[in-house]
Amino acid sequence: MERLFQRILDDYEQNHNFSGNVLVKKGNELLFTHTCGMAHRGFHVPNRLDTKFDTASVTKVFTAVAVLLLVDEGKIYLNDRITDLIDLNETEIPGDVTVEQLLTHTSGIADDADEEAGENYADLFRNKPNYSIQETADFLPQFAYKKPLFRAGTNMRYNNCAFVLLGMAIEQLSGMDYRQFVMKRIVQPLKLLHTEFCAMDGVNENTAEGYMACRDEEGRLIQWKKNIYSYPPIGSPDGGIYSTVEDLDRLLRAMKSGALLSSKRSAMFFQPHCPFERPFVRLKPELEATITTGYGFEFVMINHKVFCVRKDGMNDGVAAMLSYYPKSDVSLVILCNQDCNIWNMHREIQTVLYDHGQIY
Repeated sequence: MERLFQRILDDYEQNHNFSGNVLVKKGNELLFTHTCGMAHRGFHVPNRLDTKFDTASVTKVFTAVAVLLLVDEGKIYLNDRITDLIDLNETEIPGDVTVEQLLTHTSGIADDADEEAGENYADLFRNKPNYSIQETADFLPQFAYKKPLFRAGTNMRYNNCAFVLLGMAIEQLSGMDYRQFVMKRIVQPLKLLHTEFCAMDGVNENTAEGYMACRDEEGRLIQWKKNIYSYPPIGSPDGGIYSTVEDLDRLLRAMKSGALLSSKRSAMFFQPHCPFERPFVRLKPELEATITTGYGFEFVMINHKVFCVRKDGMNDGVAAMLSYYPKSDVSLVILCNQDCNIWNMHREIQTVLYDHGQIY
């Protein structure tokens, strides 16, 4: 099986511009790790297994954990209306949107960049400097004054800025900056030693830069370009925390064991909480599957049972996948610091695991 994994990674490194790290683990058994590519192309610094990568939207998992911590403490309830928790006067955020609807992408609020409609997040900063967004509330002008897309609770649509609102609620109820809360209440207690919010203008040790592919009219790679103008300069509740494949695996397993949340909330974290499902046609092997949402995570369902718990992330020059197969206690983590289709890679690795009876 390790040989098959290696063949997949060799192909993606040589033919699909993969630069990053992969980890596959079953229980306490490490099945496979792989490291390749450059953390810094200019100085030819190679990636290492403990290199920190921008995880993009995988950060939403940390935000969901932060919300559930406050739920455990009785400071917030999942059916609380977000407009009762933070000041959203004179915005277009409806008064009936709940915390749970924000977590499950069923709030209906407008996003800053509607990625499901094909909008590119980086285009937000063509006429606005990305460094103008440093604090959580700085995001509000980008989405809060747009009309909702649908009535809360009547549909499901992926939404980044729902997690911005959750981050603002975390700040209001905890009295701490969002990043400070995540570091103090999640990262440090779980001993995620290589996880932090790295500012683009900071001196960050052992951290991978992100690289965008520049192509000609025929799709051929011309050169690589840094992604430093593509999104805000430091992580926020909807994306941008830096971590490693080992730390993300540790986060998964700590949450599964109940190391941070109550047993009730830990169980909820690994369950779907959305009444809507969509066909999931990208699953290999070919099985009838649907996908739905929970608190931060997405859930691939087969016969209405959870097959895979997952969260992916993508920005220009960044790709990430955190996935877990609860029946077999297998984790598969991929972090990449170049434009690369890691989703196909994930499916190929998943197929090997399935064919060898490691996931089911």
